[in-house]
This record gives sequence, structure tokens and C-alpha cells, in this order.
Amino acid sequence: MSARTQRSLPKRSPCATRFSNCTLHSRSKLAIGVLLPKTITTPRLVLAPLASEVAHSVLDADTSLIVKAAGWPHDDTLDAIGMATVIGGSSLVWLVTLDGVVIGDCGSVGGIDARGTIEIGYGVAAEHRGRGFGNELVAALSYWLLAQAQVDEVVARDVRAENVASRRALENAGFDLEREQDGLTWYTRRRP
Repeated sequence: MSARTQRSLPKRSPCATRFSNCTLHSRSKLAIGVLLPKTITTPRLVLAPLASEVAHSVLDADTSLIVKAAGWPHDDTLDAIGMATVIGGSSLVWLVTLDGVVIGDCGSVGGIDARGTIEIGYGVAAEHRGRGFGNELVAALSYWLLAQAQVDEVVARDVRAENVASRRALENAGFDLEREQDGLTWYTRRRP
């Protein structure tokens, strides 16, 4: 922990709107494009929209504004946050928290295309893998995205074929394997 006082992200709290096993909160931190990200809670996790102040701090290698797991940020985090903070960018990022501690991140890779398709990405700190958190966050994020009127399909592209845990998380969340080629897989989940 830093010498500065760290603020934890909000823990689960009651709210009026429930979807499946996740709860959506009306409070938002950062609006990108046409989607206004909301806090999403699952039985164990809170997916908190990334605040602009925190995003810029993390990009500057300063994580003192949050309480985080030792293995976070993971390899792709800075790329995701960078895409979300670009002026005119349409990527969304949520911090994945467990009891107020950031253990990962998830979000969209760009915005919604003309067909109503949006791509997701996600990652969990190494020490928190193998506990079902990936399953939980992928299901909640894809459910929230498909609940948005503009989204007809959520996809995960270029998933390494040998990444069994990530593939299992997608399949458990209702994604279908579209194709496998050159060691990569493509998954999709359509609006019911």
C-alpha cells in the first residue's frame, strides 16, 4: 500500500433494478459513446465503472487511489485503460472488485458497430484465477450489455485456443464458439 490514504471502491449495496443474478446501479463514473456504464454487482463481485481520475492515475503508474490485488494491473490493463481515455474513444472499462479490492478489469474493445455488435475483454489478477470470478464477471458484463437497446450481440475475438479458463468462462456465460483458426477462437452471444 502507498503512504497515501487509499480509498476502496464501493461494496455491494441495495438498489431497485435487478437483472438475473446481478444488480445494476444508476450511479455512473465515466460515460463513453452512447452507452452509460453502470455499476454491476454479482453475488461476490462489484464491476465499478472506471473513474477518469483513477484511469489517468493508473496510466501514470500511480495506483494509490485504489486498493488493489498484488497481480493487478495485469498485462492488458494499461492498453484497455488507454483506449478508454482517448478523446473520442468508445471503449468502456469496469474495475472488478472483491470486497472493495480491485482484482481485475473488464470492458469493451471499442464501441458498438453498425450491426449492434460490441466486443468484450477481461482479465483477473493471477492470484484470483481459478475461483470462478471470470465466469461471474463475463456473465454479468455480457448480460448488462445485451440489456442495452443498442446491443444485439456481444463477441470475444482472438481468444487463445489454449486459454481454457477464458474459453470456459465465455461458454458458461452462454457464448457460442463461432470459429477456431491458427490457435485463436471467436465467440459470440446474441440477444435472446
